[in-house]
Amino acid sequence: MRLKISHTTSYHYDAPVPYALQQLRLRPKSRAEQTVLSWDLSVENGHQQLSFEDEHANTVDLISFEPGVSNITVHCEGEVEVTDTNGVVGKHSGYVPLWLFKRATPLTRAGSQLRALAASLERTENDLSDLHALSALVLERLPYSTQQESAELSAEQALNVGHGVCQDHAHVFIAAARHLDFPARYVSGYLMMNDRVDQDASHAWAEVHVDGLGWVGFDISNAMSPDARYVRVATALDYHGAAPVSGMRFGAASEALNVKLQVEQRQE
Repeated sequence: MRLKISHTTSYHYDAPVPYALQQLRLRPKSRAEQTVLSWDLSVENGHQQLSFEDEHANTVDLISFEPGVSNITVHCEGEVEVTDTNGVVGKHSGYVPLWLFKRATPLTRAGSQLRALAASLERTENDLSDLHALSALVLERLPYSTQQESAELSAEQALNVGHGVCQDHAHVFIAAARHLDFPARYVSGYLMMNDRVDQDASHAWAEVHVDGLGWVGFDISNAMSPDARYVRVATALDYHGAAPVSGMRFGAASEALNVKLQVEQRQE
């Protein structure tokens, strides 16, 4: 399936910003299950300083703001050919050793509620079936809701709230999988929705390394494994390492964010 993506992120500040740097993880890369046919990234009121690969082999663009601006816009668009592999990404590769994906982070540390959730899973001799059952447990325990108190809740905090978005689902699932001794990682990317083209945010899911299969994706929010409607952009131990946009700025200006995203099938 060929997907066309247009993604615009605009920031408005109520006072001029003297200095700011942002890291962008917005460029998908060609992999066994996806081929990037074209991709362009542009910045208004800013400058692309350099591009590099991070430790997870994500492409990172470093941009700076023009001094004194109060608006900045990042726009990317392109086309990606995706093959349905039933969520199987394949063998591990890259700079980070597999054992590191068992390490807890502040966002994926297992507290008492997380440990209880993991303990409630009835284990079998089939790891893949167990992980699908774990995905269902997470969604049952944490129903999807956009009425979230914070954009950066840890897995344990999300369980305390009792509902969450795709980012929360991924963190809880990853934390539980690691607690059960599976290597697990966070994925940010795009999903073509069946009922609309326009969206207000990118998507997130999780991958777990399963013996005999390699990395396998789990979209907890949609109760399925990724298919040809999904485009993988960045992977990391948690959201902080795979966030589409992150950075720092000087000054006390308040920030307003607006995202415009379109994902649609391109007719060949």
